[in-house]
Amino acid sequence: MASSSTTPSTSTATQPTQQIPSPPTSSTQNDSPKLPVFLQNDPKRTGYDPSAKWWMNYFRILTGKITPEGIEHFREDSYKKNEKRDCKLCEENRDWLFKNSPTIRFLQDKIYALNGDIDASNVVCRRCPGRIDENGQVHRQAGGFSPDHGILICANYMQDRSLLEETLAHEMVHAWDHLRWKVDWAGRMDLRHSACTEIRASMLSGECRWVRESFTRGNWSLTQQFQNCVRSRAVQSVMARPTCKDDKQAVKVVNEVWDSCFNDKRPFEEIYR
Repeated sequence: MASSSTTPSTSTATQPTQQIPSPPTSSTQNDSPKLPVFLQNDPKRTGYDPSAKWWMNYFRILTGKITPEGIEHFREDSYKKNEKRDCKLCEENRDWLFKNSPTIRFLQDKIYALNGDIDASNVVCRRCPGRIDENGQVHRQAGGFSPDHGILICANYMQDRSLLEETLAHEMVHAWDHLRWKVDWAGRMDLRHSACTEIRASMLSGECRWVRESFTRGNWSLTQQFQNCVRSRAVQSVMARPTCKDDKQAVKVVNEVWDSCFNDKRPFEEIYR
């Protein structure tokens, strides 16, 4: 999961706010990767007509008359229509987790021990737009952490409470890491910071456990499944950093810190999820 964050400027506790965490910004550099060009819907090209009834577009999807790009635009428009409902359910599940989830309550206590404070006041649920680029790749995020604002949960992608728990735990590991080590989130000084915290967050949150990988994502494997999932998600997150040039650099950086960071289970004693 990529952590949408601003560059860390403090190791003090995040303050309650209703602002949405923003993605990192950086000055333009000659060696920076070219930003993707995101596509707008063109009914003539995609077959998806936003002005038509939803069931008509749905029928066109079932009959193969809407392209994969058009399906993504249809999905995003549906998220917009259901935004209020999704955010309300997300907030209800968030509050339940802070009261009843052993993992979330444990991480909350450990963050508090470092003079931090993560609770319902600075964990916000919002709709996060997904975008499709000119290569057909869909760009989405499930959540994000900002030292200045708190945690963002993308309500439109939270299909159930279990997924929200994994996403919240992932971002709370980032919060703990930031309070402990002052992580260089944008990677302007050292991308290994980002690689290490992404390895740890994917490992400790439960998002790479066998059930999630096998039954939800369809990644069936009897050997190294957990390690492959953690490594893959860490690489994807590092690639999203503005200073990462390409996938080769992301893989190289993750490999450099893999042994030390994969074996670092703090603040837990073992991997419980």
